[in-house]
Amino acid sequence: MRALLWLLLTASVLANVFISTFAGWTGSLQIVGSVGTGVVLLGSAVGLWLTRSRGEA
Repeated sequence: MRALLWLLLTASVLANVFISTFAGWTGSLQIVGSVGTGVVLLGSAVGLWLTRSRGEA
């Protein structure tokens, strides 16, 4: 599960970089792409945070 979340996190960052720099999208298409990748990034980050190991000190 955590491996999938890490994969989604990495893929969303790379997709966001691609959309904002190389895709040549403008206007609303770029906004929709960035928001979509941002939602995936935040969702995977929250999933990783919720599944972290909680070591007892």
